[in-house]
Amino acid sequence: VQLQASGGGLVQAGGSLRLSCAASGLSFTIRYAAWFRQAPGKEREFVAAISWGGGSTAYSDSVKGRFIISRDKAKKLTYLQMNSLRPEDTAVYYCAADPSVIQSNRASQTAYRHWGQGTLVTVSS
Repeated sequence: VQLQASGGGLVQAGGSLRLSCAASGLSFTIRYAAWFRQAPGKEREFVAAISWGGGSTAYSDSVKGRFIISRDKAKKLTYLQMNSLRPEDTAVYYCAADPSVIQSNRASQTAYRHWGQGTLVTVSS
């Protein structure tokens, strides 16, 4: 199983970026996909999650209203549209997926066994 994240880069505050996560080599059906991030000197934190089948979503309070998570089931792609970016959004963004995650633990990084390599997002002020 391989998750490949892409789309990171340098953007000015107020700008937008769209991250993508491509899944390949899957031997299972994804139940939830998610994005986490780790800022310099901080622990990795939850950003957003989406149920693969029904498309229900969850967001951290810090990104709610600015970020949108979506998925393309046929292409096995997960997206994170990031709008109104702020300097505090600067981090390495990781995608994750798992067949066993349920709604009650969808924001917990320990629930996800499959991770992408991370893509760096830098927001300048």
